Amino acid sequence: EPNAGHTALAELGSLVPRLTLVTQNVDGMHQRAGSRDVIEFHGNIFTNRCFSDGRIIEATGDDGVPTCPDCGAYVRPGVVWFGEPIPEDALHASFAAAADCDVFLSVGTSSLVYPAAGLGDVAREAGAVTIEVNSNPTGQSDSYTASLRGNAGFVLPKLVESLAH
Repeated sequence: EPNAGHTALAELGSLVPRLTLVTQNVDGMHQRAGSRDVIEFHGNIFTNRCFSDGRIIEATGDDGVPTCPDCGAYVRPGVVWFGEPIPEDALHASFAAAADCDVFLSVGTSSLVYPAAGLGDVAREAGAVTIEVNSNPTGQSDSYTASLRGNAGFVLPKLVESLAH
């Protein structure tokens, strides 16, 4: 189930004019918590992808083995596996959102793996206030406008509560 951090981000979306949520999570929790404009950077485990051409599909298969309805290839989870490129639409939309934001929150990530780790740099270069929410410092902590230490499920509800009043 979505945790308090997921719920707080969904609530934040109702308090600000625009909130684009870029997630590296593949579990759909942000949508289940009520967030609307979600970019799934690494895909979604609950979708199916054709092994042959990589398209997201509705799988079929009478014998229990899911296959692509168009080409008959086997089906795999709709997530990015290690070494695979980020889907172009998610990559472009994420970097466009970072370049066009006033405030950028980096929540619960190591900020080590690119290209996602570069989103904060893009936002900062575009003049955004950048805030890191993380239990531990990262290699990029010093480059953020502010760093809030703690678990997202604790910090984000308090942050949203302070904005709601």
